[in-house]
Amino acid sequence: MSQAPDQTTTYISTGVHPTRRLGAKYTVRLWSVRNARLLEWVYNTFADALLKLHWLWNWIGYHRVERPVVVIEKWAKSFLFDCRMCGQCALSETGMSCPMNCPKQLRNGPCGGVRANGNCEVEPDMPCVWVQAWQGNQRMQNVSKILSVQPPVDQSLKGTSSWLRETAKRAAENSEQSHG
Repeated sequence: MSQAPDQTTTYISTGVHPTRRLGAKYTVRLWSVRNARLLEWVYNTFADALLKLHWLWNWIGYHRVERPVVVIEKWAKSFLFDCRMCGQCALSETGMSCPMNCPKQLRNGPCGGVRANGNCEVEPDMPCVWVQAWQGNQRMQNVSKILSVQPPVDQSLKGTSSWLRETAKRAAENSEQSHG
């Protein structure tokens, strides 16, 4: 005789365990939000260095340097931000809180289900990624960046380097400005 499932238990998403976020990754992720200003400076300095190396990436070929850069980018961003390598990094616009960590993967602000304590409706033990984003953003120099509307995630870019993509984009913009 089988028993009916207990309807009083809390629903837990498949593959998600409440204690998952107690590890070092989550602690470092919260540190990154608390230190968003420092990381913003590091990011801007690093982005400028990558841009200065645009000639090298062009000479080698962006497609050839992609794989080794992805390895380094994935390691660094996974450690600091619990990055999902969506290929369209929005950390500088979201207070160093990765929106892809939202269980609903919302890219433009919180859903209507943020709990009164600021935690997520899907994973009640987790602070809402967007509450964290707002707090991190308030520590950054350009606080209006969080108001930028992010485009939907292009799944074809998953696992690619947003660092190289942004470098090529900035180089193209600089080239247009100097020729136009």
